[in-house]
Amino acid sequence: MKKIFLMLGGNIGDRLYYLSQCVELLRSNVGQIVAMSSVYESEPWGFNDPQWFLNQVVAIETNVSPIVLLEKTKEIEKQLGRVRTTRRGGACPRPYKKYQARTMDIDILLYGDIVINTPELVIPHPRINERLFVLKPMAEIAPDLLHPVLNRSIDYLAKKCTDLKQVKLFENNLKVEEDTIY
Repeated sequence: MKKIFLMLGGNIGDRLYYLSQCVELLRSNVGQIVAMSSVYESEPWGFNDPQWFLNQVVAIETNVSPIVLLEKTKEIEKQLGRVRTTRRGGACPRPYKKYQARTMDIDILLYGDIVINTPELVIPHPRINERLFVLKPMAEIAPDLLHPVLNRSIDYLAKKCTDLKQVKLFENNLKVEEDTIY
């Protein structure tokens, strides 16, 4: 079993509903949820949009391989109404936009201490240390965890992050419980 960390987030529709549905789909398709951060609300990163994101980091124990995990997370995004309009595997509008509003986005942050760098998948996520909306919730549940490439703790990276976007606890913070471990 590997411990993985995923970032969940969306800014379209009933954001809290999509987060809770995403957690349930991960639980039934990926593995046992062993930790979950609080829900945070954050300004869009990489593009402008009036609707802020709800974000949450989950830690899951799984036997699913990294590439199968990528396939499963993309399928869950699709089930939750995500429409991809990027160069990878979808229609590419003109002009191409890298970051867009979405119902759900699932990023693979870490997969144990494995390092992968392929055209399809990069683990650890290459922009963890640049994004406060990732580091704040991740530091809540795994502050001492070492980034396998940067060799710094998540807490250290959060304190040194220069991202100026606002990230705050969501006021209606209803945290779905982790799976009971017996």
